[in-house]
Amino acid sequence: MKILIVDDSRAMRMIVRRTLRQAGIEGQSVREAENGKEALELMVAEMPDLVLCDWNMPVMSGIELLETLKAQGVQVPFGFVTSQNTPAMKERARQAGAWFVISKPFTPDTFQAVLGRLQSAA
Repeated sequence: MKILIVDDSRAMRMIVRRTLRQAGIEGQSVREAENGKEALELMVAEMPDLVLCDWNMPVMSGIELLETLKAQGVQVPFGFVTSQNTPAMKERARQAGAWFVISKPFTPDTFQAVLGRLQSAA
């Protein structure tokens, strides 16, 4: 599985990567991007099987990335890993096509519960 982690915080990208490993969800390839624009460029070159994305980032936010992908007809399992967790935000994410929202702080069990279902469905 190819996983793309998108977050403007290098430390958070490392935490997400470590949490994936602790949850037993390891990709054959884990790539990282600092913002939605960089992620979009990476996706053209190498289509991931899963995108884990922050909501708030400079240049292009996570929701802007998801909406751009949807407008381009790109179908990829896309979920948010974010501190944003209001009902309105979750509804906007769902309407844009997000498969899930994982709220920060999170644990390996949280990742296993959400992403384990994705692996089972694949």
